[in-house]
Amino acid sequence: MIRIAFLLIFSLLFFCGCKINKPVSEISSSVSQKQETSPVDSHQSVNYSEQSTWLLGYFNQGRLKLEPHSEWFYKGYDDYQPGAEAMNSLDGIGRAGLTIKLVMGTWCPDSRREVPRFMKILDTWKFPSDLVTFIGVDNGKLSPIAGYEQLDIQRVPTFIIYKNNIEAGRIIENPVTSLEQDMVNILGGMNNNK
Repeated sequence: MIRIAFLLIFSLLFFCGCKINKPVSEISSSVSQKQETSPVDSHQSVNYSEQSTWLLGYFNQGRLKLEPHSEWFYKGYDDYQPGAEAMNSLDGIGRAGLTIKLVMGTWCPDSRREVPRFMKILDTWKFPSDLVTFIGVDNGKLSPIAGYEQLDIQRVPTFIIYKNNIEAGRIIENPVTSLEQDMVNILGGMNNNK
């Protein structure tokens, strides 16, 4: 009986404890921040480094439009104005055979800045949303999906553009020029048909 109880407690601790990736100093600072937060301004005090806010694995882009992510998503989306010249160039590039994998961490400031901008570009370009796959990662840049390691993700966000299921190029963390111009640079040399 004691062995069974010990095994149950050990199993519970093992399975619950293996997902804690934060240093103790980070955990204690987030606890003190929660204590100082008043319920009135809770939407402004979301701590995105808290694991409870992370989106992991495959997820639908609609999840970014829900709390707690909707505030940063809509602000970034609404504030971004894609460059007209690059968008005109994208309009001349065919979408046939194109798919995109978007790997991001909702805990990551770069992801929270670049993903809404990227989505604005895709919407302006009228790129079909069902051809974009969203993958959420933890702060170790790992995701609980089969075959994830093959994507070789080092930094987030990473936008992987495929043509006929072959990787055409990536935009990693920050664009070289702008997201829309980097897309033109990746796709412009390819033989695309509208």
